[in-house]
Amino acid sequence: MTDPHLAPSKTCVGHVHLRVANLDRAIGFYRDILGFSLNLTFEGKAAFLGAGGYHHHIGLNVWDSEGASPPPTGHTGLYHAAFLYPDRAALVAVIKRVMAAGIPFDGAAHHGVSTAVYLRDPDDNGVELYFDLPKAVWPHDAQGRLTMINDRFSINDFITETPMA
Repeated sequence: MTDPHLAPSKTCVGHVHLRVANLDRAIGFYRDILGFSLNLTFEGKAAFLGAGGYHHHIGLNVWDSEGASPPPTGHTGLYHAAFLYPDRAALVAVIKRVMAAGIPFDGAAHHGVSTAVYLRDPDDNGVELYFDLPKAVWPHDAQGRLTMINDRFSINDFITETPMA
């Protein structure tokens, strides 16, 4: 019997919409560095970017934030937006673009279910770039409950190591 209070299993996060200070700068980051396609701009005040022909995974706007500063540390708001890449090779490719652009990383971690790197966009929004490991290798405890880890790793080592088959 299905619980009517649970979201259907195919439910996912469709997009993230961010207030930014400079639309062109934000488009450059999400398009030229992370690799999303610019699908639409709206009156020079908003932009919508996606991957794989999807209308948009990322919305950007300057409606109430043009020229503004990021929110101060210690306040509520977006922790990070996470972008799922299809595999390790795709993650390595975007990591290399981030490095070539001189954008620093906040960290990197293997989580048992995924491998992720963390950075900041030009408006200081947190960004996670990751790929999922096959569900068959996800860690579980003795009762069968999913367990996750937070093992830090070297990004330089990660992009140069040969992945296990």
